[in-house]
Amino acid sequence: MADSAPSRRARELVAGAYDIHIHVAPDVMRRRIDDLSLAPRFAETGLAGFVLKSHYVPTAERAAVVRAAVPGFDAVGAITLNGSVGGMNPVAVELAARSGARVVWLPTVDSANQRECTAHDPEGARPPMWARLQEELRADGLAADPVDVMGPDGGVLDHTRQVLRVIARHDLTLATGHVSSAESEAVVDAAVEEGVRRMVITHPEFTSQRMEPERQRRLAAKGALLERCFTTPHTGKISWETWLRTIRAVGPRHSVLSSDLGQPFNPPVEDGLALLADRLLAAGFTDEEIHVMAVRNSRWLAGADDRA
Repeated sequence: MADSAPSRRARELVAGAYDIHIHVAPDVMRRRIDDLSLAPRFAETGLAGFVLKSHYVPTAERAAVVRAAVPGFDAVGAITLNGSVGGMNPVAVELAARSGARVVWLPTVDSANQRECTAHDPEGARPPMWARLQEELRADGLAADPVDVMGPDGGVLDHTRQVLRVIARHDLTLATGHVSSAESEAVVDAAVEEGVRRMVITHPEFTSQRMEPERQRRLAAKGALLERCFTTPHTGKISWETWLRTIRAVGPRHSVLSSDLGQPFNPPVEDGLALLADRLLAAGFTDEEIHVMAVRNSRWLAGADDRA
Protein backbone atom coordinates (compact mmCIF):
# COMPACT_ATOMS: atom_id res chain seq x y z
CA MET A 1 0.00 0.00 0.00
CA ALA A 2 1.39 3.41 -0.94
CA ASP A 3 2.30 5.87 1.79
CA SER A 4 2.25 8.99 -0.36
CA ALA A 5 -1.36 9.89 -1.13
CA PRO A 6 -3.98 9.71 1.65
CA SER A 7 -7.51 9.09 0.45
CA ARG A 8 -10.23 11.71 0.70
CA ARG A 9 -12.13 9.45 3.09
CA ALA A 10 -9.10 9.25 5.38
CA ARG A 11 -8.72 13.03 5.35
CA GLU A 12 -12.35 13.41 6.37
CA LEU A 13 -12.03 10.89 9.19
CA VAL A 14 -9.12 12.73 10.82
CA ALA A 15 -10.54 16.25 10.34
CA GLY A 16 -10.42 18.14 13.62
CA ALA A 17 -7.59 16.04 15.00
CA TYR A 18 -4.36 17.11 16.65
CA ASP A 19 -1.09 15.42 15.79
CA ILE A 20 0.27 15.11 19.33
CA HIS A 21 3.84 14.16 18.35
CA ILE A 22 5.79 15.91 15.60
CA HIS A 23 9.43 16.97 15.15
CA VAL A 24 9.86 20.05 12.96
CA ALA A 25 12.24 22.98 12.55
CA PRO A 26 13.63 24.99 14.18
CA ASP A 27 15.58 22.14 15.76
CA VAL A 28 19.14 21.01 16.38
CA MET A 29 18.59 18.40 13.67
CA ARG A 30 17.61 18.85 10.04
CA ARG A 31 13.86 18.66 9.59
CA ARG A 32 11.52 18.39 6.63
CA ILE A 33 9.62 21.61 7.38
CA ASP A 34 9.37 24.38 9.96
CA ASP A 35 6.45 24.99 12.28
CA LEU A 36 5.29 28.25 10.65
CA SER A 37 5.15 26.63 7.21
CA LEU A 38 3.47 23.50 8.52
CA ALA A 39 0.57 25.14 10.37
CA PRO A 40 -1.22 26.39 7.21
CA ARG A 41 -0.81 22.96 5.62
CA PHE A 42 -2.45 21.35 8.64
CA ALA A 43 -5.28 23.87 8.51
CA GLU A 44 -5.81 23.29 4.78
CA THR A 45 -6.21 19.55 5.32
CA GLY A 46 -8.72 20.06 8.15
CA LEU A 47 -6.44 19.30 11.09
CA ALA A 48 -6.94 21.43 14.20
CA GLY A 49 -3.46 21.54 15.69
CA PHE A 50 -0.17 19.89 16.54
CA VAL A 51 2.06 19.39 19.57
CA LEU A 52 5.63 20.57 18.98
CA LYS A 53 8.05 18.05 20.42
CA SER A 54 11.75 18.67 20.91
CA HIS A 55 14.04 16.27 22.72
CA TYR A 56 16.17 19.19 23.88
CA VAL A 57 14.30 22.48 24.37
CA PRO A 58 10.84 23.64 25.56
CA THR A 59 8.53 24.64 22.73
CA ALA A 60 5.79 26.75 24.36
CA GLU A 61 7.21 30.03 23.08
CA ARG A 62 7.47 28.62 19.56
CA ALA A 63 3.88 27.47 19.75
CA ALA A 64 2.75 30.96 20.75
CA VAL A 65 4.44 32.45 17.69
CA VAL A 66 2.72 29.92 15.41
CA ARG A 67 -0.69 30.65 16.93
CA ALA A 68 -0.17 34.37 16.39
CA ALA A 69 0.98 33.86 12.81
CA VAL A 70 -1.82 31.44 11.87
CA PRO A 71 -5.02 32.65 13.61
CA GLY A 72 -7.44 29.87 14.46
CA PHE A 73 -4.79 27.16 14.37
CA ASP A 74 -3.75 25.59 17.67
CA ALA A 75 -0.03 24.94 18.04
CA VAL A 76 0.69 23.32 21.40
CA GLY A 77 3.92 23.71 23.35
CA ALA A 78 5.62 20.99 25.36
CA ILE A 79 8.71 20.07 27.35
CA THR A 80 10.77 16.87 27.38
CA LEU A 81 12.65 16.13 30.60
CA ASN A 82 16.08 15.29 29.24
CA GLY A 83 19.41 16.54 30.55
CA SER A 84 19.22 19.78 28.55
CA VAL A 85 16.41 21.06 30.84
CA GLY A 86 17.79 19.54 34.04
CA GLY A 87 16.13 16.12 33.80
CA MET A 88 13.27 15.53 36.25
CA ASN A 89 13.11 19.23 37.02
CA PRO A 90 9.81 20.45 38.52
CA VAL A 91 10.89 24.09 38.15
CA ALA A 92 11.33 23.62 34.40
CA VAL A 93 7.87 22.03 34.18
CA GLU A 94 6.29 24.83 36.22
CA LEU A 95 7.84 27.51 34.00
CA ALA A 96 6.87 25.62 30.86
CA ALA A 97 3.28 25.42 32.11
CA ARG A 98 3.24 29.14 32.87
CA SER A 99 4.51 29.72 29.31
CA GLY A 100 1.56 27.78 27.92
CA ALA A 101 2.94 24.26 27.51
CA ARG A 102 0.34 21.51 27.71
CA VAL A 103 2.39 18.31 27.34
CA VAL A 104 5.27 16.94 29.43
CA TRP A 105 7.35 14.05 28.17
CA LEU A 106 9.37 12.00 30.62
CA PRO A 107 13.02 11.52 29.54
CA THR A 108 13.55 10.24 26.02
CA VAL A 109 17.12 10.27 24.66
CA ASP A 110 18.56 10.64 28.19
CA SER A 111 16.32 8.16 29.97
CA ALA A 112 18.23 5.48 31.85
CA ASN A 113 16.24 2.90 29.91
CA GLN A 114 17.16 4.33 26.51
CA ARG A 115 20.83 4.56 27.51
CA GLU A 116 20.93 1.00 28.79
CA CYS A 117 18.59 -0.56 26.26
CA THR A 118 20.16 -3.54 24.55
CA ALA A 119 17.31 -3.95 22.06
CA HIS A 120 18.42 -3.58 18.46
CA ASP A 121 16.32 -2.34 15.59
CA PRO A 122 15.27 -5.09 13.18
CA GLU A 123 17.41 -5.48 10.10
CA GLY A 124 16.63 -2.67 7.66
CA ALA A 125 15.01 -0.44 10.29
CA ARG A 126 15.90 3.22 10.01
CA PRO A 127 17.55 4.55 13.21
CA PRO A 128 16.13 7.72 14.77
CA MET A 129 17.90 10.97 13.88
CA TRP A 130 18.69 11.77 17.51
CA ALA A 131 20.84 8.64 17.85
CA ARG A 132 23.60 10.21 15.77
CA LEU A 133 23.43 13.48 17.71
CA GLN A 134 23.69 11.60 20.99
CA GLU A 135 26.81 9.85 19.70
CA GLU A 136 28.33 13.20 18.69
CA LEU A 137 27.66 14.66 22.14
CA ARG A 138 29.26 11.64 23.81
CA ALA A 139 32.29 11.88 21.52
CA ASP A 140 32.69 15.53 22.55
CA GLY A 141 32.39 14.68 26.24
CA LEU A 142 29.05 16.47 26.49
CA ALA A 143 26.71 13.60 27.25
CA ALA A 144 24.23 14.33 30.03
CA ASP A 145 23.94 11.93 32.93
CA PRO A 146 21.13 9.40 32.54
CA VAL A 147 17.84 10.74 33.86
CA ASP A 148 16.15 8.38 36.31
CA VAL A 149 12.47 8.38 37.21
CA MET A 150 12.79 5.59 39.79
CA GLY A 151 15.29 4.82 42.53
CA PRO A 152 17.38 1.69 43.12
CA ASP A 153 14.69 0.42 45.47
CA GLY A 154 12.15 0.42 42.65
CA GLY A 155 10.19 3.35 44.03
CA VAL A 156 9.24 6.49 42.12
CA LEU A 157 11.72 9.25 42.99
CA ASP A 158 10.63 12.33 44.95
CA HIS A 159 11.60 14.59 42.01
CA THR A 160 9.37 12.50 39.75
CA ARG A 161 6.47 12.96 42.14
CA GLN A 162 7.16 16.69 42.28
CA VAL A 163 6.94 16.82 38.50
CA LEU A 164 3.69 14.84 38.58
CA ARG A 165 2.20 17.27 41.09
CA VAL A 166 3.01 20.21 38.81
CA ILE A 167 1.45 18.35 35.88
CA ALA A 168 -1.69 17.70 37.92
CA ARG A 169 -1.94 21.29 39.17
CA HIS A 170 -1.86 22.69 35.64
CA ASP A 171 -3.89 19.79 34.13
CA LEU A 172 -1.10 19.02 31.67
CA THR A 173 -0.69 15.80 29.73
CA LEU A 174 1.91 13.30 30.95
CA ALA A 175 3.66 11.36 28.18
CA THR A 176 5.97 8.54 29.26
CA GLY A 177 8.81 9.17 26.81
CA HIS A 178 11.43 6.42 26.47
CA VAL A 179 11.30 5.03 29.98
CA SER A 180 10.92 1.27 30.29
CA SER A 181 7.60 -0.54 30.31
CA ALA A 182 7.90 -1.26 34.04
CA GLU A 183 8.83 2.36 34.75
CA SER A 184 5.86 3.56 32.69
CA GLU A 185 3.48 1.50 34.81
CA ALA A 186 5.01 2.66 38.09
CA VAL A 187 4.89 6.32 37.01
CA VAL A 188 1.27 6.01 35.83
CA ASP A 189 0.34 4.58 39.25
CA ALA A 190 2.08 7.52 40.93
CA ALA A 191 0.48 9.98 38.50
CA VAL A 192 -3.00 8.69 39.36
CA GLU A 193 -2.17 9.10 43.05
CA GLU A 194 -1.02 12.67 42.44
CA GLY A 195 -4.17 13.60 40.49
CA VAL A 196 -2.90 13.60 36.87
CA ARG A 197 -5.85 13.20 34.49
CA ARG A 198 -4.31 13.12 31.01
CA MET A 199 -1.77 10.35 30.37
CA VAL A 200 -0.37 8.75 27.25
CA ILE A 201 2.09 5.88 26.88
CA THR A 202 4.58 7.05 24.25
CA HIS A 203 4.94 4.68 21.26
CA PRO A 204 4.71 1.42 23.28
CA GLU A 205 5.87 -0.60 20.25
CA PHE A 206 9.17 1.31 19.97
CA THR A 207 12.39 -0.70 20.29
CA SER A 208 13.24 0.59 23.77
CA GLN A 209 9.70 -0.04 25.08
CA ARG A 210 8.36 -3.18 23.40
CA MET A 211 5.42 -3.16 25.78
CA GLU A 212 3.40 -6.35 25.77
CA PRO A 213 -0.38 -6.06 25.17
CA GLU A 214 -1.23 -7.33 28.65
CA ARG A 215 0.61 -4.41 30.28
CA GLN A 216 -0.94 -2.02 27.76
CA ARG A 217 -4.36 -3.23 28.80
CA ARG A 218 -3.52 -2.69 32.48
CA LEU A 219 -2.37 0.86 31.76
CA ALA A 220 -5.50 1.54 29.72
CA ALA A 221 -7.60 0.41 32.69
CA LYS A 222 -5.77 3.02 34.79
CA GLY A 223 -6.78 5.78 32.39
CA ALA A 224 -3.76 6.01 30.10
CA LEU A 225 -4.03 6.12 26.32
CA LEU A 226 -1.61 4.16 24.13
CA GLU A 227 0.09 6.19 21.39
CA ARG A 228 0.22 4.60 17.92
CA CYS A 229 2.90 6.43 15.93
CA PHE A 230 3.16 6.29 12.16
CA THR A 231 6.95 6.20 12.11
CA THR A 232 7.35 3.10 14.29
CA PRO A 233 6.06 0.66 11.65
CA HIS A 234 6.88 2.93 8.69
CA THR A 235 10.60 2.83 9.52
CA GLY A 236 10.59 -0.92 10.12
CA LYS A 237 10.87 -0.97 13.90
CA ILE A 238 7.77 -3.13 14.01
CA SER A 239 5.60 -4.69 11.32
CA TRP A 240 2.34 -3.07 10.31
CA GLU A 241 0.62 -6.38 11.06
CA THR A 242 1.87 -6.38 14.67
CA TRP A 243 0.99 -2.69 15.06
CA LEU A 244 -2.58 -3.32 13.89
CA ARG A 245 -2.93 -6.49 15.94
CA THR A 246 -1.87 -4.67 19.11
CA ILE A 247 -4.49 -1.97 18.62
CA ARG A 248 -7.14 -4.67 18.34
CA ALA A 249 -5.83 -6.46 21.42
CA VAL A 250 -5.91 -3.35 23.60
CA GLY A 251 -8.94 -1.70 22.00
CA PRO A 252 -9.25 1.31 19.68
CA ARG A 253 -10.87 3.50 22.34
CA HIS A 254 -7.67 3.22 24.39
CA SER A 255 -5.41 4.24 21.48
CA VAL A 256 -4.46 7.62 20.03
CA LEU A 257 -2.94 8.17 16.60
CA SER A 258 0.10 10.37 16.04
CA SER A 259 2.69 10.70 13.30
CA ASP A 260 6.09 11.30 15.00
CA LEU A 261 6.99 12.80 11.60
CA GLY A 262 9.21 15.66 10.51
CA GLN A 263 12.30 13.76 9.38
CA PRO A 264 13.51 14.74 5.88
CA PHE A 265 13.30 11.19 4.55
CA ASN A 266 9.74 10.50 5.73
CA PRO A 267 6.34 11.52 4.26
CA PRO A 268 4.90 15.02 4.74
CA VAL A 269 3.90 15.68 8.33
CA GLU A 270 0.40 16.78 7.39
CA ASP A 271 -0.23 13.38 5.76
CA GLY A 272 0.66 11.24 8.78
CA LEU A 273 -2.72 10.87 10.47
CA ALA A 274 -4.57 10.33 7.20
CA LEU A 275 -2.05 7.68 6.12
CA LEU A 276 -2.72 5.87 9.38
CA ALA A 277 -6.46 6.15 8.76
CA ASP A 278 -6.03 4.49 5.37
CA ARG A 279 -4.04 1.66 6.97
CA LEU A 280 -6.74 1.16 9.57
CA LEU A 281 -9.54 1.24 6.98
CA ALA A 282 -7.76 -1.39 4.92
CA ALA A 283 -7.49 -3.55 8.06
CA GLY A 284 -11.23 -3.37 8.71
CA PHE A 285 -11.44 -0.73 11.44
CA THR A 286 -14.67 1.27 11.41
CA ASP A 287 -15.03 4.99 10.78
CA GLU A 288 -16.06 5.49 14.41
CA GLU A 289 -13.05 3.59 15.76
CA ILE A 290 -10.70 5.68 13.62
CA HIS A 291 -12.43 8.91 14.63
CA VAL A 292 -12.02 8.05 18.32
CA MET A 293 -8.31 7.27 17.92
CA ALA A 294 -7.48 10.19 15.63
CA VAL A 295 -9.77 12.97 16.78
CA ARG A 296 -11.47 12.45 20.11
CA ASN A 297 -8.45 11.08 21.97
CA SER A 298 -5.93 13.46 20.41
CA ARG A 299 -8.04 16.49 21.31
CA TRP A 300 -8.26 15.27 24.91
CA LEU A 301 -4.49 14.89 25.20
CA ALA A 302 -3.81 18.24 23.50
CA GLY A 303 -6.02 19.94 26.07
CA ALA A 304 -8.50 21.12 23.47
CA ASP A 305 -11.45 19.16 24.89
CA ASP A 306 -12.52 18.07 28.32
CA ARG A 307 -14.32 14.86 29.10
CA ALA A 308 -15.44 12.78 32.04
